[in-house]
Amino acid sequence: MRKLLIALMVTAGLSASTPARADVLLTPFLGVTFGGDTPDQQVNYGFSAAFLGSGMFGLEVDAAITPNFFDAGEFVDLEDSNVSTFMVNFMVAAPSQTPGIRPYASAGAGIVHARATSVGNLFDLDENKFGVNVGGGVIGQFTDRVGLRGDLRYFRNLQDSDGGDDIDLDLGGFNFWRGTLGVTFRF
Repeated sequence: MRKLLIALMVTAGLSASTPARADVLLTPFLGVTFGGDTPDQQVNYGFSAAFLGSGMFGLEVDAAITPNFFDAGEFVDLEDSNVSTFMVNFMVAAPSQTPGIRPYASAGAGIVHARATSVGNLFDLDENKFGVNVGGGVIGQFTDRVGLRGDLRYFRNLQDSDGGDDIDLDLGGFNFWRGTLGVTFRF
């Protein structure tokens, strides 16, 4: 608890010494989906729009798609498959310094959409699930307007645990990691 308090005090002190400025960060990205329920590493791509206030806190909308997410099994050949995510996240970031490096952490919730179609339509998967994600990364600004962003996140779906009319969500069994690199445009 003491270490957390010290870290918060240092961060608050650093944020007080920076000029007030709100940033809008737009980041198209390309990356790799791996681990968890991903049979093999798969390429993903997407877009992030973040609003970071003059301090350390902000909001982010993150959308991505991983084509060919599912691997064909022994008995079923897949014609097409993908997993897409749409998340709204809360962000905590180091105060902005340009040029400079700005580490951040992000967590939020949204939709995980899974789709798979087998050859000959033997089975068809097309479902939306609520999901959560948590991660972090670094934004490196080269100029006042352009930088690079590296990001690593963990995604997991949520499921109704009691099956009744009440909403009682637990962590589901579908999960994966996503690492990305993108160009960040700051406004």
